[in-house]
Amino acid sequence: MPKTSINIAVLNGERYIESCLDSVFNQAYPPELMELNILDNGSTDATIRLIQNLTASRVSAFSSFKFIESKKNLGMWGGQEELLKHSSGEYVIFLSVDVILDKNFVVNAVKEMELDPQVGALQAKIYQYNVSDLNSKSYVLSPTLIDTCGFKIERSRRVTNIGHGENDRGQYNRLQEIFGVEGAVPVFRRSSLESIRIPVGDGSEIADHDLFWYAEDLDVAWRIKLAGWKEIFCPNVIAWHDRQTTKDINRSKYPSAPNLGYLRRVPKRRGIPIRKRQLEWRNIRWTIVKNDFIINVLKDLPYILWREFMVLGYTILFQPGVFAAFPELCAGIPRMIRKRKHILPKARISAGEIHKFFK
Repeated sequence: MPKTSINIAVLNGERYIESCLDSVFNQAYPPELMELNILDNGSTDATIRLIQNLTASRVSAFSSFKFIESKKNLGMWGGQEELLKHSSGEYVIFLSVDVILDKNFVVNAVKEMELDPQVGALQAKIYQYNVSDLNSKSYVLSPTLIDTCGFKIERSRRVTNIGHGENDRGQYNRLQEIFGVEGAVPVFRRSSLESIRIPVGDGSEIADHDLFWYAEDLDVAWRIKLAGWKEIFCPNVIAWHDRQTTKDINRSKYPSAPNLGYLRRVPKRRGIPIRKRQLEWRNIRWTIVKNDFIINVLKDLPYILWREFMVLGYTILFQPGVFAAFPELCAGIPRMIRKRKHILPKARISAGEIHKFFK
């Protein structure tokens, strides 16, 4: 069985760190074949003390343990990239602190990836949970409400989480290839990450540091796909995620009127910090500039323009402050084009092959 790294980048995660680490220590995978690496991004709460206490007597069985206190906030993906330098596993799990792993998570993930050397990334079936309920004696993590089964992308370039907000009725019980893995707890073959490095200055990067805070996972997933790797959804690899933005919206309650569920998200999304909404709007467009084949953009232009028109109307009505990021969007396009010149010429998948994933 291959060595596997579990890497956690955390910032002010005192509410989550105990349940997250408990799920790591309770894995059925042989601990001598696992390493745990944690990077703190400058927490100001009790996270550091809790990590030290929780790991003091429980990591000795692991092949190795490293705890890094960063002097600055590297972000989720910047932190993960730093941790990768200190990891040696053939497989690497980018674990978010607000995620709880099923005890067979690592066993099932590694078993599936070992079957096909072309699988570069694996997506778990992730359910929703509420951290505030964990202290209740009657609360049990249940496989009920889906958080995500991975990214899907439409011809309009709208990106959504597969199954988000749906009750699990077995509709996602089939292993399948998907467009991309989502960032809550992706499992990567290390070689797939190394294959998407792009030169920056005197060095190189895997995650695009220009996309700080939003869409790094989409960008990495897209580039792994371009590099010719498969990304699969595996339904027997299970975790739970306490998503803060739209988890209270159950789409299964509106089977005949899905837009009603979407409209109920408006107040919740308006509560998201405006800077994060700006970065979401900016970074998704940067990702398209970097990674999309021109022929596919032209083929789908009517869908893309209609989507942009709808986004324009929504943003004007509900969050006009998002457009303050427009100068940043324009200023960053030359950088994205320079990165594009390193990405697309090396693509090992054709425009037609990747377009099959644009539904």
